Amino acid sequence: MADDEHERRELQQFLLYLGSALTACGEAVNRIEERLRRVAAVYGAPQARVSVLPTYTVVSLEPGRPATLEPTRQLRGGLRLDQTAAVYDLLKEAERGQLEPVDGVARIEQILAMRARFRPAMQIGSYAVLTGGICLVLQPTWGDLLLSMIFGAMVGALKLVGARWVSVQMIMPVAAAFAVSAVTFLLADTGWAHADLRAMVAPLATFLPGAMLTMGVVEISAAEMVTGASRLVTGVLQLLLLAFGIVGAAQTVGLPRVETQTEAFQHSLGPWAPWLGALIVAIGSYLVHSAPRRSLGWLCLVLYAAWIGQYFGNILLGGYLSGFVGALVLTVVACLVERLPSGPPALVSFLPGFWLLVPGALSLIGVTEYLGADKAQASQDLLSALASMLAVALGVLCGHPVYRAIARSLDNLHPREVPTPKAR
Repeated sequence: MADDEHERRELQQFLLYLGSALTACGEAVNRIEERLRRVAAVYGAPQARVSVLPTYTVVSLEPGRPATLEPTRQLRGGLRLDQTAAVYDLLKEAERGQLEPVDGVARIEQILAMRARFRPAMQIGSYAVLTGGICLVLQPTWGDLLLSMIFGAMVGALKLVGARWVSVQMIMPVAAAFAVSAVTFLLADTGWAHADLRAMVAPLATFLPGAMLTMGVVEISAAEMVTGASRLVTGVLQLLLLAFGIVGAAQTVGLPRVETQTEAFQHSLGPWAPWLGALIVAIGSYLVHSAPRRSLGWLCLVLYAAWIGQYFGNILLGGYLSGFVGALVLTVVACLVERLPSGPPALVSFLPGFWLLVPGALSLIGVTEYLGADKAQASQDLLSALASMLAVALGVLCGHPVYRAIARSLDNLHPREVPTPKAR
């Protein structure tokens, strides 16, 4: 009897750690609860009760039994892509009952202690590559591209410094937005190399909480009100901090003249730039977030599928619905890639896709103008930002049932082995 109780405590602790790790990966809480219940059933606890919230996870193995709480903050926040892939590899083993719960807890602790694959200097250079790719998506000038990559290296250095102190992380978006915006406004006003505001948007896009805002809408749609609202509030606060830095810079050095921005737009690189930008964003994401080995090809496949979906969605349905089509294609392709033996988890290839869809860029512009003087234009931009965010979220929502329908068809052609519950 004592041994049985000990095994149950080990299983409960494993479920708590696994749930907290999945939360740190950025997975939607309804999906986390579903997968944890599946793992509990495999290990002989089919009536397990699971509740996942932004800062903690609660698990009870049976109705009426005591529940245990595990704070998520002990896992030090978000995980890199290589850590995310390792967590999902462990999850797959757990869903098949292929490891003991005590070993699973030890594995999670090892995953959290994993060091980044690239040295700090390489990480700073990786931010320059990533922001260069994002800038290419915005159809920049050569001056924009060069300036955005310089800013990207600066932002990468700031993020590495801020990662050492939790108290600094909150003010990092304000400091980065102020510095980047002030330099951009000064150079754009002088007409330097035809640079304009696109050089500013690209490096600051790495701070945009597009995935967080979209996941918040997805969770609210799944009736997960607490977590969804928390994500939305956190995402909006980060947008406001970015906007505050931009407005502060505008008041300090002044905005560039409108004719300067128009002239810069006339010198943009051309329609080929976004297609190259999708590739550069994939490479930059691979380097910045230490993506797992042999995943770069899959990242390119998923990001190009999302970009092509958004491109044709814009041609056929217009700008607002292009985000819907891009997000739908992104979700389906990322989930299908996960089914392949060498494919990374869907989240690994899914999260970088938001930097191509850029659901938060319009939000940033709208909030900035709302804090400025043009209130009429600001209201229109904020409504456009909301419509874009909802379009991407709706695309993700619709992408999951489309994928499940495709997966059922594939399973009927090639049935998968169903894991049997382990005897406890």
